[in-house]
Amino acid sequence: MKQMLKRSIFQAASWSGLTPTLRRMFAGRAAILMFHEIQRDYRSELMSGTSVELFEYLLKWLRQEGWEIVDLEACLERLATDPRPRRYAVLTFDDGYRDNVSTAVPILERNNAPFMVYVPTGAPTRTLQPWWLGLRELFRSRDTVTIDAMGIRFCCPDLDKKASALRKVGEWVHEDYRRAAMLAPTFSRAGLSLSALNDAYFLDERELQSLAQHPLASIGGHTDSHPALAYLDALSARSEMVANRNYLEKLLQRPVRHFAYPYGTSGACGPREEHLAKEAGFSTAVTTRHGHVSDCKPNQFGLPRIGVGGQFDTRAAFEARMNGVQSAVQMLLGRT
Repeated sequence: MKQMLKRSIFQAASWSGLTPTLRRMFAGRAAILMFHEIQRDYRSELMSGTSVELFEYLLKWLRQEGWEIVDLEACLERLATDPRPRRYAVLTFDDGYRDNVSTAVPILERNNAPFMVYVPTGAPTRTLQPWWLGLRELFRSRDTVTIDAMGIRFCCPDLDKKASALRKVGEWVHEDYRRAAMLAPTFSRAGLSLSALNDAYFLDERELQSLAQHPLASIGGHTDSHPALAYLDALSARSEMVANRNYLEKLLQRPVRHFAYPYGTSGACGPREEHLAKEAGFSTAVTTRHGHVSDCKPNQFGLPRIGVGGQFDTRAAFEARMNGVQSAVQMLLGRT
């Protein structure tokens, strides 16, 4: 219901001509965009990433609307030193998906757009437990799915119902990240191998080394095993960051200065994690909390981002987020 209300408000803002006013009130000078997968067959992947069509559109839209696409370091430097009212966009990709290279990179090259990829150690080493990919494969391959830990049986004979069911189970996990481990018996009974999904979807070490050589690419850290850091004790959380940074620097033979908190919500990371990221030797850390970067001296270890993708994303919704309309909607709906 809230998704439908949001879309109605986005459309109303556009039709009413309020967008310039909302942009002045709610949009900042910079926006860090967050992507995961860039999917050619968006519907068959249950609309869980960003479609190629939307990805290509938004890059064109950014240029037309006067956003300069820069890397994260350049963005923060220019915010601090350039008084002119220029707007900057930073492109970031979480987790190190193979389609970031096979699908996104050619598009990024055509647009001469720099980008950051945040990689957890477990993705290229094939030790990650990507429960979200397991859930997607479960719903893709079956018309009836029982999630034992939830005590719910989903009947989903078409792609839209499968996508809706996947979203509901994902939201259940995001309410308490300890629930992710509770999905293991369901995966086991279905004969799903999370290790095989690592091979299918994530870059391997050789591919990651090749990507790191690309003149437009930067590689950032994303922990060892992709946990919600706030659920760990401080020593374990710091170890997740440091081990990941050490692994990537050894593999890539270059400094790794930037970091993304797994999940990145207020429940998954906070002031303690910001301190730990700085202590671990990173220069910046990004969250998944929605927002623009407005301050010339932002909190570099709690940077907001603007997510792109998912079942309900559209061109109008993307433009609304970039123009500050979503921030206004969140205030209206009482959400942070």
